Amino acid sequence: MIELPCSVLIPKPYRPLLGVKDTQVAIKKLKDFFEQALAEELGLVRVSAPLFVRPESGLNDNLTGAERPVSFEVKGLNGGTCEIVQSLAKWKRMALHHYGFRPGEGLYTDMNAIRRDEELDNLHSIYVDQWDWEKVIRREERTVATLQATVRSIYRVLRKTEDYIRGFFPLLPSQLPAEVRFITAQELEDRYPDLSPKEREETIARKWGAVFIMKIGGLMKSGRRHDG
Repeated sequence: MIELPCSVLIPKPYRPLLGVKDTQVAIKKLKDFFEQALAEELGLVRVSAPLFVRPESGLNDNLTGAERPVSFEVKGLNGGTCEIVQSLAKWKRMALHHYGFRPGEGLYTDMNAIRRDEELDNLHSIYVDQWDWEKVIRREERTVATLQATVRSIYRVLRKTEDYIRGFFPLLPSQLPAEVRFITAQELEDRYPDLSPKEREETIARKWGAVFIMKIGGLMKSGRRHDG
């Protein structure tokens, strides 16, 4: 039996709709479909990403600056060390240049990472397995309109994926609303000043069903940041 961290909460009446085997089948189908659909929607090319990098390369992302990477010595490097990646943010931009991607072109990869200092809960694990992508855009395209158009494109893929997997497992409910809505971190604070940032996220997500929060890194009127 796997012991779950105390921060992981499973409601008592919860009953999975799929068995263990069907869950694994569904995960594989989801990943295969989403990968292809995302690449077509955004015009991306798949590349292979590193699981570890040399510290001196500067390619490992230190996230907020407080997270410690997992490191290990490598015999073939005469005792030199490598670090498990925490994020591919820096590596992806290097790869776009190295592979010669032009404006409007981009890459995606199935990223695996380890974040040893992650706070464990129902949504966060020390093991990261996620689709990661990056695209070259022109300076004049760095606008809120471009951001929102891209988010809507990704959301279309999510809805297509939901419809696809329900075709195999009709017991699964349809949960995604027709459209994704947008709000800034400041607007969210103005709505729910007495809630923590995470509580605000959960509240607005329950209210709207699908929401994209913008401008999460800047200082708000309260003098705090929504997130790191």
